[in-house]
Amino acid sequence: MKKSLPMLYRTFTAIILLFFQAVAAQDYSDVDSIVMRYPSGFSSTQKLADKINDDFSGEAEKARAIYTWIALNIRYDLAAMRHGDEVAFRYHGEADRMEKEKIFRISLAQKTIRSNKGICQNYAALFHNLCDMTGLKCLDIPGAAKTNLTQIGKLPQKNDHIWNAVKIGDSWNLVDVTWGAGSVDANTGKFKPNFNDGFFCTPPTLFFLNHFPEDKRLSMLDKTPEDFAELPLYYGEYVDSDYEILSPETGVLPTKTKTVPFRISDLAENDNISYTFSNQNKIIAPQLKRNGNVSEFEVNIGAADRGFLTLFVNNRSVAAYKIGN
Repeated sequence: MKKSLPMLYRTFTAIILLFFQAVAAQDYSDVDSIVMRYPSGFSSTQKLADKINDDFSGEAEKARAIYTWIALNIRYDLAAMRHGDEVAFRYHGEADRMEKEKIFRISLAQKTIRSNKGICQNYAALFHNLCDMTGLKCLDIPGAAKTNLTQIGKLPQKNDHIWNAVKIGDSWNLVDVTWGAGSVDANTGKFKPNFNDGFFCTPPTLFFLNHFPEDKRLSMLDKTPEDFAELPLYYGEYVDSDYEILSPETGVLPTKTKTVPFRISDLAENDNISYTFSNQNKIIAPQLKRNGNVSEFEVNIGAADRGFLTLFVNNRSVAAYKIGN
């Protein structure tokens, strides 16, 4: 992610008085199937927007088509992320600011579609620009993201990420197409493409697990920086899942705790659970107890266990907790 965000992305908060929610869950397989047949590259945003306008008429379908194409075809630019250039400009009055922001966003979107790569600003600018060209209203939302273990228990710091909200019908819906495109592999340090539709029109309560907006009202929840700090680190696999971790709700497990009870609802019958401590080189499979749709198990924390506890479902990391303060 970019270390800091330019002034041009600061959102004026009058818009938050509008109604925000996630659209009802829909099956977008038909939309995705059509978009998957699109070319992997377009010479301009206009050509892609024209294609989407020809194929889709509904707001939800257009928004999904934009999300799917970007997520499948724009790669995260690690070199640009490490370079971390700032962008700034002067303006005189609100109208001048908005015009210069729009000009910059269009330029950034064109650059992104021609190179097929970018960082979060590029993804957000391209999504916003394509929304403009397909008749959708869109916002850019700068803020802090929870992406690594060291952030567990710490207040969100300066902005390091940017995402969007798109209006569908009467409601505004949260979208993070950067994270929909994949993630950076912690072991190799390389970008790993992996389409994740969990970050399209995500319910605010789920989106908040790893996004804290600069203007906290844009979370659409009555949540504080302290609430965000206390959360575990939730991975994209969890956001895109059908199950829910009911407890523990806090990301910091006190060292005096000997046994931590876990409760997860709506696990599939064949889902397997495991966990590991960061100071151990082994994967542990707990004994699950099923109580209706809730699965329960206990994690024993020994005196020597420190660092972090990572939980896996079907061998994929879904959440992590810090042991001790």
